[in-house]
Amino acid sequence: MQIGLDIGGTFTDIVALDRDGRLALTKVPSTPKDLLEGIGAATRRILGIAGAKPGDVERFIHGTTVATNAILEQKGAVTAVLTTAGFEDVLELGRMKRSRMYDLAMDPETPTFLAPRRRRVGVRERRDAKGRVLVPLHEDDVRESVLALRAQGVSAIAVCYLFSFVNPVHEQRTREIVAALAPEISVSLSSEVDPTFREYERLCVTAFDAYLGPVVKRYLAGLADTLRVLGVGAPPLIMRSRGGIVSAALAARQPVTLFLSGPAGGVIGARFAAECSGVRDFVSLDMGGTSNDVGVVRDGAPLLVGEGSIGPYPVRTPMVDVNTIGAGGGSIAWIDAAGGLRVGPRSAGAEPGPACYGRGGDEATVTDASVVLGYLNPARFAGGVMALDVAAAERAVAAIGQRLGVDRVAAAAGIHRVVNARIADQIRLVTIKRGYDPRQFSLVVLGGAGPVHGAALAAEMGMAEVLVPEAPGVLAAFGLLAAAIEHHHARTLQTRTDVADLGDVNACLADLDGAGRARMREEGAPAREVRVAYAADMRYVGQAYELEVPIAAPLTRERVAEIVAAFHATHERIYGYARPQQLVEFVNFRAVHTYPLPRPVVRPAARASGTLGDARIGERRAYFGGYVPTMLYERARLPLGARLAGPAVVEQDDTTTVIPPGMTALVDDAGNLRLRRDG
Repeated sequence: MQIGLDIGGTFTDIVALDRDGRLALTKVPSTPKDLLEGIGAATRRILGIAGAKPGDVERFIHGTTVATNAILEQKGAVTAVLTTAGFEDVLELGRMKRSRMYDLAMDPETPTFLAPRRRRVGVRERRDAKGRVLVPLHEDDVRESVLALRAQGVSAIAVCYLFSFVNPVHEQRTREIVAALAPEISVSLSSEVDPTFREYERLCVTAFDAYLGPVVKRYLAGLADTLRVLGVGAPPLIMRSRGGIVSAALAARQPVTLFLSGPAGGVIGARFAAECSGVRDFVSLDMGGTSNDVGVVRDGAPLLVGEGSIGPYPVRTPMVDVNTIGAGGGSIAWIDAAGGLRVGPRSAGAEPGPACYGRGGDEATVTDASVVLGYLNPARFAGGVMALDVAAAERAVAAIGQRLGVDRVAAAAGIHRVVNARIADQIRLVTIKRGYDPRQFSLVVLGGAGPVHGAALAAEMGMAEVLVPEAPGVLAAFGLLAAAIEHHHARTLQTRTDVADLGDVNACLADLDGAGRARMREEGAPAREVRVAYAADMRYVGQAYELEVPIAAPLTRERVAEIVAAFHATHERIYGYARPQQLVEFVNFRAVHTYPLPRPVVRPAARASGTLGDARIGERRAYFGGYVPTMLYERARLPLGARLAGPAVVEQDDTTTVIPPGMTALVDDAGNLRLRRDG
């Protein structure tokens, strides 16, 4: 048995897959006050559904939001920074960028909350750009600083010395001194977290790593204890932002790599489902209760970025390129100062939740609007986990309508139109802005609310097809089972391509390979089955930023010429022009080591035989410009090859799919539901 568990803002999703391809799934309300309590409840429930014992679990994979939440809520460790004397204010100076150009009263957008000025300490030491010692490390400075910081209650220290990414000896010695004086203090070294140039970004990501270290370590230790109490002996694996998984022990040593742990699982799950139907170019839309995550998969590979952000703060760690906004089923509708209708980003969350949950919430949400419009079945929402309070939903939506001067039906339709418009802008941001035409992509919808909105969004964007996987509501959890063990390493080695010392370059690639294979040995991965892919960050001489270009090792002069040509082509594709006559330089080199786990084999839940009539479970009036009789179907009874003409609603335990008039849905051979416009 393999188990994948993903915690969302409203629900915790969990799936269990046995060796025969039988998939069990369920959702339980998240427990924000104690996430581990929800994990224990979800695990016990899924084992009961699957009829399995805790000892049957061979692999337990977890996508977590603990790192992101610690940053957004500013509940990380008490952190200090040790840096080269004279550079104590790098964290506060930042890049002088402004997200709101004309806001004269905006606060600085640098993460000084990580380490206020009193906890940023300069140490006398200095190396030049070649790593040569200019000023030896003054160890007494380190000792005095550590003792003073410990007295202030510091529990984590980020060490970021100038040019330590070239020569890390001073940072390593600093960690030894801290361990001798204050072994209880967690230490993050920039030469290990992010050994590449650009001082502000390197200091930021190292400080984030230190800030998260104690929090993530406690959480992962608690996760292991929770599973042990349940009788699950398999050590937990954790999803990283880049879409690969690692052991919890290694994840605890690099907490900053967990920022997009949950959203990355959704993209990987969408890729698995789409590949089963032969779809390789698509936009994934993961709409849960609190947020909406949109990613792009091109030719079967998720788009990746070398740097992301948490709010306005840069986080230079590789991650799946996912755009997130506060637009989920629990997003609250409100009226702005100009009297306009807005939806989100504030969410009702799991507690109290939307008004229809009957837990004390009284503000209208997207889910309440879906109830009013007749899209959701109040009696079997979330597989019957809860019954929805229709009257409460109607009261909450009617209150919004009263302020707008319209009835509750118009208010509910307006809430849907507004949230769909926000998500459509989000899709444009990840496609058109990157040079892709969304009309050439399918839309793969997941999350509990994604299939409710998928058809309307595809129509607005001109996308030809919507693909609804068999278990979209828990696909982010299933994506954890489809991921590979992966480790990424990078290093700066700046040199012009025409004069590069290939001996130095190949030595750098060999070091990266050695570091990756060492991590894979810790994972227990067979050496002969580990795959490695290399890349170089390149730019025109004089440019400020780089493009990543795949390379092969070892480098030869012939290969360098091919790599430069590939860089020109990449530059032209992204920016619309290239300058073949201009000199090019290498900046960073990267290596990604991957150990593919056995690909999940899932038996389609859809039956191979039967009729569409067998799946029909009734009729309900639903809103499509007006209330119309709408056929209701049960997803599990739909036979392969069945075609459903809209208007129709397909219900299943983890979500509801809305098929408007003018669209037809086909159950394909993989069991996925594919919606297309008629004609």
